[in-house]
Amino acid sequence: MYIDNWLYICIKFDIYQDSFFLLMKNYFLLFLLFTKILFAQNESKSMSLSEAVELSLTYNLEMQNANKELEKAYKEKWKTISIGLPEITSSFVYQNYIELPTSLVPAEFFGGKSGEFAEINFGTEQTANASIKLNQLIFDGTYIIGLQGIKLFLDVAQNVKKKTEQYVKSSVISAYTNLLLSKENLKILRLNSSNLKQNIIETQELFENGFIEEESLEQLKLTYNEIMSQLNYAEELEKIFGQMLNFIVGFDLESKVILTDSLEGLALKSSDRNEFINNFDIENNLDFKIALNNVYEKKLFYRLEKAKSLPSISAFYNAGYTGNSNSFTFTEKNQKWFSSSLFGLKVDFPIFSSLGRSASSQKAKLTLDQAQLSLEIAEKNINLKYQKIKTEYYMQLEKYFTSKENLELAERIERKNQIKFFEGLSGSFDLRQAQLQLYSAQSTYLNSMKNLINKKYELELIINESL
Repeated sequence: MYIDNWLYICIKFDIYQDSFFLLMKNYFLLFLLFTKILFAQNESKSMSLSEAVELSLTYNLEMQNANKELEKAYKEKWKTISIGLPEITSSFVYQNYIELPTSLVPAEFFGGKSGEFAEINFGTEQTANASIKLNQLIFDGTYIIGLQGIKLFLDVAQNVKKKTEQYVKSSVISAYTNLLLSKENLKILRLNSSNLKQNIIETQELFENGFIEEESLEQLKLTYNEIMSQLNYAEELEKIFGQMLNFIVGFDLESKVILTDSLEGLALKSSDRNEFINNFDIENNLDFKIALNNVYEKKLFYRLEKAKSLPSISAFYNAGYTGNSNSFTFTEKNQKWFSSSLFGLKVDFPIFSSLGRSASSQKAKLTLDQAQLSLEIAEKNINLKYQKIKTEYYMQLEKYFTSKENLELAERIERKNQIKFFEGLSGSFDLRQAQLQLYSAQSTYLNSMKNLINKKYELELIINESL
């Protein structure tokens, strides 16, 4: 008995031990999974502007939608081609007459009186029919035009995708540069606030020792409060710009992204004034290609309307087997099946449409004329837009170099006024004006770099060059 109890206890202990280790194993796996998720959420992603653009072309939701539209266009292509390919259909029909239909035949056929009819039931109670049908289009003018339009249809779909790519690239560049601008602005504001705080401490000591008036201290505090307000706003703005970049690229909104490009580095890359000279060919412009495709499309529609007056020829072949019985014997070997087959041609000749086809053709011709005029308008607008953007780019380039020089001047002026102020050679008002002038020059310089980068992309966009 004691041995049985001891064995029972040992067995229970083994069971509990196995359950304990299994439970701990599951907890450990859950812990690893949770740690991995947290690590993935906190993992930083480093990317340059060009890498951000490349990632957005894969993960951006608008791009994913555009890719699916292009896939649909390829499916539509094969749908159009299949119209002229052989079509084979088969069918099986089983019929069971609950009550056979009755037919009336002259009674005199069976020796009856003339003028009277005899009621007769024809056929068997059950029938089965298996058939196969082949259809083949031989000639159709509209189908030929449809085949000619396949390439154009795919070109249009490709251009729509490229237009989406341009929109996504533009959004990424704008979001990336805005985030860079925000980060640079934060650095400057923090540096300015730190310098102002030190100035206030030093001025406080001078005031307490009676060397300057209280107004000088108040002027510095006024400037410091303004800078701190801007700093708080800039910190919130940085978070928003970071989320915007994550959304456009296709990351989670709270993903941590490290920007490897600098605002000044991108601006320097954009400062080659000779890069875009004599580099414009309107035939490479995407908007021009879209307008040109519109002309080709309307030309095909015009030819399609004219092709509707041509005959259409198709061939067909039918073959089948029919079985008859008063009971379900269609699966038996001795069931008789009767074969039938036929071949035929079908020709449709459009003869008269009450001038409907003529009106449709004339309307299509007018639409084609409008498309050609739209192409001419688009060509002129694109040329004007190119000249305008190129001029704005060169103007922005000058602003960039000017603002950089002005920033250096403003920094020197502010340093001189600080020295004069603490030596008692100038007042707090002059120092405040010099500081505000410096802050304005800093903001102008940052914005000039951002505007130069965006303006360069606008120029690349109209030339249709890649980033």
